[in-house]
Amino acid sequence: MFQFLSRVRTRSDKFKPCAHTKCQFVIFCDYLKKAILLINVGTPDSPELHDVRRFLSVFLNDPHVITLPGFWRKLLVNLVIVPFRAPKSAALYRQLWTENGSPLRYYLEQVRDLLQKKTGNGTDVWAAMNYGKPNIADVMNEMRSEGYQQLTVIPLFPQYALSTTGSVEDKVKKYMAQWPDKPELNIVRQFYHHPVFLEAWNKRITDYEPEKYDHLVFSFHGLPLSHLPVACRKRETCTCMQQANNTGLTDMPSYCYKATCYDMAAKMAARLGLANENYSVAFQSRMSNSWLQPFTDHTLNELAAKGMKVLVVAPSFVADCLETSTELGIEYKKMFLDNGGKKYTLVESLNDQPEWIEALFSIHFHSQLIEHKTPGIGSFVDGF
Repeated sequence: MFQFLSRVRTRSDKFKPCAHTKCQFVIFCDYLKKAILLINVGTPDSPELHDVRRFLSVFLNDPHVITLPGFWRKLLVNLVIVPFRAPKSAALYRQLWTENGSPLRYYLEQVRDLLQKKTGNGTDVWAAMNYGKPNIADVMNEMRSEGYQQLTVIPLFPQYALSTTGSVEDKVKKYMAQWPDKPELNIVRQFYHHPVFLEAWNKRITDYEPEKYDHLVFSFHGLPLSHLPVACRKRETCTCMQQANNTGLTDMPSYCYKATCYDMAAKMAARLGLANENYSVAFQSRMSNSWLQPFTDHTLNELAAKGMKVLVVAPSFVADCLETSTELGIEYKKMFLDNGGKKYTLVESLNDQPEWIEALFSIHFHSQLIEHKTPGIGSFVDGF
């Protein structure tokens, strides 16, 4: 970490001149009032059916998530998906709920408090949910009277996608437009390739002794093919994928979700010393067959048929939630073992690990090494 910061500090051409007359650089300025806003996807208020139904309705009616025209989206969501899906989802949330409530909300609050300790008094750390509470609108309304001169928004999604980071960006800009005094705004679009973030995952995985398993599966959250550029929907026509396979995506930012997932898996595999044949990339949580493939359940069934021992990692999630603890940790584990698999272990997410806090601190630091932008307009940056 300190070697990384030292290397960055020497690149003075990337430092932004500070508008304050007493300070040379914004990133070291003690006079500017700064804030960090962490945003995750969201969770129901409780596992009860009415709260789950309300959460699903808000979530799935977001035009970034289901991109149908408004009338057809509302018809599909409110009359088909929510009525049929809510009872099953409520049962799963009851299984997930702990004495601390929703793990996703609990870990978001823990991370907020731990990052606040790490940053000290010079920067305030806030947290919000895109759907559910505390929601972005309420948190930003509370922030508006603080007089911040610089705001860094970190959507807690390692890879950029329209349905996650894209939705957060639009809401942040919408609510900031109502602020009378607008701070300089930085939005971190993705950070999957940040070395300190990758090292946090490397530490997490090595704690599970991956050398004792036959195969490692990187399971990323799925995405509808319609959310990808047309050329990127097929592997053979996706130039982003070709670059990821040949040289990696380090030389130019890519917002092709599929390519960045494969690139992250390759970077993590290299750190773990895994050969190509010893790991797979797959996509989970699909709502139809027109989503990114290969599907995680299909990949696991193929490995189960070979009687393998597998270690499963979900690196697109930074906190354990329904998709990790229940889908991967219970449903897919049972399926794998029932179909002949020898051993199945799910690696816990980063949650509130010290290495994750260190990574967020570094991501925030690096996000400020960009040119000055017009207050309130925003600059969209990679986390590295």
